[in-house]
Amino acid sequence: MGVRTGQDEQPPARGARLDIRCGLESVAGRTADNQDYAGIYLGDAASCARHGIIAALADGVGGAKGGRIAAELAVSSFIDGYLAQSETIGIRRAAGISLDALNRWIHGQGRADARLAGMATTLTTLILRGREAHVIHIGDSRLYRWRDGRLLRMTTDHTDQQTATTGGLLRAIGAEDSVRADYECWPLAENDRFLLCSDGVYGALDDRQITDLLADRNAPEGVARRVVQDAIGAGSADNCSAIVIDIAELPAADRGELDQIAAALPIGEIPRIGDRIDGYDLLGILAEGRNSTLFRARDSSDDTTVVVKFPTPELAEAGDARAAFVRETWIGARVRNPWLTTVLEPAPGRRTRLYSVMPYYEGQTLESRLQRRPRVTLAEGIAIGRKLARAITVLHRAGIIHRDVKPHNVILQEGGGLRLTDFGLARLSQFDSAHSAERVPGTAAYMAPEMFEGNAGDEATDQFALGITLYRVFSGGEFPYGAVDSFTRPRFGAPVPLSRHRPDLPSWLEGLLARAFARTPEERFGDVLELSFTLENRAEQKSEGQHKPPLYHRNPVRFWQLICLVLAALLLLSYLGHR
Repeated sequence: MGVRTGQDEQPPARGARLDIRCGLESVAGRTADNQDYAGIYLGDAASCARHGIIAALADGVGGAKGGRIAAELAVSSFIDGYLAQSETIGIRRAAGISLDALNRWIHGQGRADARLAGMATTLTTLILRGREAHVIHIGDSRLYRWRDGRLLRMTTDHTDQQTATTGGLLRAIGAEDSVRADYECWPLAENDRFLLCSDGVYGALDDRQITDLLADRNAPEGVARRVVQDAIGAGSADNCSAIVIDIAELPAADRGELDQIAAALPIGEIPRIGDRIDGYDLLGILAEGRNSTLFRARDSSDDTTVVVKFPTPELAEAGDARAAFVRETWIGARVRNPWLTTVLEPAPGRRTRLYSVMPYYEGQTLESRLQRRPRVTLAEGIAIGRKLARAITVLHRAGIIHRDVKPHNVILQEGGGLRLTDFGLARLSQFDSAHSAERVPGTAAYMAPEMFEGNAGDEATDQFALGITLYRVFSGGEFPYGAVDSFTRPRFGAPVPLSRHRPDLPSWLEGLLARAFARTPEERFGDVLELSFTLENRAEQKSEGQHKPPLYHRNPVRFWQLICLVLAALLLLSYLGHR
């Protein structure tokens, strides 16, 4: 077993290349010899960009010596052969050329040398390049992916217990003069964790045990070691090998990737309740809009409840709207956080038309909550503000501007959870200019003044929308600049004081919100994270929060009534004094 690396001349810029963490463990276990072999090729920056990062695991068969030689050759020779190919022919073809040569050599050695008769091996390979995972698989070693608490087995065992010549394997490298490998390509997401393992591991550990082991967010080296140790402790009588890989950071996306996705799948008619689309049983309609319809559905593959979003047929002719739908799916599948909506990626080949799949979140929109009584309390509003600010901060760190932050796009979950949703208007800053002559999309009442002058949206405009949203949260649904329809520009005069609507709230909150939705970007907080920290810190200053705002802000009518009463009393006294 081994890890092969190259050296970079200088550290790559953040977001310039794929960044992973990895660990490897392989032991003989209760057998005399270890016929498993595993390796990881990291390479340098240039090699990573051309060929990717390669992890391979093989389990040899056919006798102690022959099995070990076959496994070691499979890993090392496959990597060498793959790296020798030009990246212009594609990963699948480059891997196929390397496998064919490797299979012929091992098969020939097994026939020519009696000591190596019957030598063969499994081979499971994971190639990580850019924002994709490529899987090449032969035999019964396995690859799993752990994402957001869910375990996905990404390979199929090529086994038949009645095939004794190769230990029950229907396919193995070296068993015949030709070999057929499975190939699949999957999108990557940050925080994905992969496990490559031999049958000595999964034969002793079930899916629940493997899920629990991968959920341990310790370093991959320690997790790989524990996977192997637990398999042996559970009674495994075979060699045990494991490679664990964590996706720490993905490189910046290529704009061509989004264009290819947009053109790859057709848009069909909106289905009906009761239809089954690609294994999703449509149970009911959750929402209908101009560009899409959302269905509550059951995923027949794992019996979970999901939301399936279908674009309307009109989007087939509207390039910008179609691209927005694809962008929403792309962002939701790759930027993951407890405060953001997640998009689930169907298995390769399953999706036959354009749609997106999301988990079903129990709860209500923030807009619905604002229409109910009692009104949002100070503590409840601060909790909403903190979570929403963190969601927006995660997007900004990923180079994404939401551009449509508003209560309609916030889901309040049972138990205090929150999800910021709807990335259809989001701008990927690495693709688009911050200024555009075209009409800037968004909801007028939440758009910053500079967006009406051509600014396509940036971190400061998202902060403005967050400030308007929080003002509505605390005011009971009112707008600081007045409510406007979708096609009207707000009048950015003096905002209505928050105390006009909520005299019971502390005075510092009014100043904080006014700064967040200030008319010029320079007057706002440095970023949304600063806004969040300020909100949290001021909320802890309970003594200041107990001070009431002046009567003028709490009740202007009563204030002027008292002024008039005092003036009338003074006039009366003056009149009586002159008599």
